[in-house]
Amino acid sequence: MIQITELRLPIDHTPQDLEQSILSRLNISAMDLIRFQIFKRSHDARKNSVLSLIYNLHVSVKNEEEVLKQHAGDMHISIAPDTTYRYVTQAPEHVKTRPIVIGFGPCGIFAALILAQMGFKPIVLERGKSVRQRTQDTWGLWRKNILQPESNVQFGEGGAGLFSDGKLYSQIKDPEFYGRKVIAEFIKAGAPAEIEFVAKPHIGTFRLVGVVEKMRQEIIQLGGEVHFSSRVTQFLIENQKIRGVQLADGQEFLSNHVVLALGHSSRDAFYTLHDAGVFMEPKPFSVGFRIEHPQSIIDKARLGPHAGNPIIGAADYKLVHHAKNGRAVYSFCMCPGGTVVAATSELNHVVTNGMSQYSRNERNANAGIVVGITPADYPGGPLAGIEFQRAIEAKAYILGGSNYEAPGQLVGDFIHNRLSVQFGSVVPSYKPGVHLTDLSQALPAYAIEAMQEALPAFDKKIKGFAMQDAVLTGVETRTSSPLRITRGRNYQSLNIEGLYPAGEGAGYAGGILSAGVDGIKVAQAVALSLNDKSY
Repeated sequence: MIQITELRLPIDHTPQDLEQSILSRLNISAMDLIRFQIFKRSHDARKNSVLSLIYNLHVSVKNEEEVLKQHAGDMHISIAPDTTYRYVTQAPEHVKTRPIVIGFGPCGIFAALILAQMGFKPIVLERGKSVRQRTQDTWGLWRKNILQPESNVQFGEGGAGLFSDGKLYSQIKDPEFYGRKVIAEFIKAGAPAEIEFVAKPHIGTFRLVGVVEKMRQEIIQLGGEVHFSSRVTQFLIENQKIRGVQLADGQEFLSNHVVLALGHSSRDAFYTLHDAGVFMEPKPFSVGFRIEHPQSIIDKARLGPHAGNPIIGAADYKLVHHAKNGRAVYSFCMCPGGTVVAATSELNHVVTNGMSQYSRNERNANAGIVVGITPADYPGGPLAGIEFQRAIEAKAYILGGSNYEAPGQLVGDFIHNRLSVQFGSVVPSYKPGVHLTDLSQALPAYAIEAMQEALPAFDKKIKGFAMQDAVLTGVETRTSSPLRITRGRNYQSLNIEGLYPAGEGAGYAGGILSAGVDGIKVAQAVALSLNDKSY
């Protein structure tokens, strides 16, 4: 298979144009072309450029060696990498020990799915509810100001990634192409086929609901079990080895292979693990606000005359500013044409997140504008970051009116330390609602100072970013886990044999794709251990 990179065509080209370009690029006839596959497609939509699509293709031809030799000096023509996923082992006919997977977000889903596909019949324990029940409970907070602490944006089938943009791109190094396996499984479960090749694939929240259900069904069909409303409250550890877990109702599940795919908001579980002596350490994370603009402003600033092209869709952005006080301020989890959502999992706290549907056609664009935090900002050990987050979220609840409305402020007023009186052209999308207040009280002074400096700097990159009536909504605190449950090269806890920290909650992923990839890696390590093989 031959790989062609950087093949550029006008955005309105036909399928025949693409095939002809391949023939011309390789200098072969149509009879020599066997087939081709789009490996990746991006676009060049710079304001002063001709709008075009850029392809990375995998092409099968006759006389492949000859063609490669002919183009030996061309850096854009080479042997295509082998992206085939291969299982590291298979379970014996009769599985003696069944692994346990705690958590059924992206990491837990893929850990359980890969284990099931290898024949190990995993047992999944998810503290929240099934995806459709969970969706109803989440809407209960958004529409009726009623929080279900065990069924919300953070907890339940699909994890925190379900109520997001469904973004499937990441900057992780992936030499084994496990990300392709993640994408392939999503497509098999009903996700749009285009996510296999578009540069920034996304599924959207409502589509993810059906996808997650089908993946759960496959795990069960392969002999696995998925238990909802099953919160783990105790880890059964003997002689520094895991022996199983106990649920809140007293039920025990025994296994010497337990995957911790907890997610970044399972705070009670982190405390339980710490009390049990599991090694963990604090890590950096970020806090800030959500910012909303009219999507049309972002489209015009980013795409110029190409704004509104249906092939390109809603524009996104990625921004960073290094403030004079030494803090890094950056955009996080940008959601084109989306909404800001209530994402708390604890009573009397307010947390925001961003979400988009597949169409990305809501009026506003939103993103987190966050400031980097290090363990030096919250001394006190691995659990101190949780208390740091909690203090900010509890204050946001009070600033918002103590009814799950979020505190908010117009961007122009925030920059100039003025109290906002009423909303302007940007109507905030957060439900239950946004209460205008002074957001300078919501975060530490160094974070406010850095953000007030960063917003005008971002305006120089995206005209209109610091517009007076853009809206800031607080607070964004769950950008990543505030701790790491450190593991060794065998993917097991440093001091508890058979315990496999995984995904965002353990500090080893950030987003759906990277969490899924980490779930695959951990599943492979578990499978090899169960077959008495080293990873």
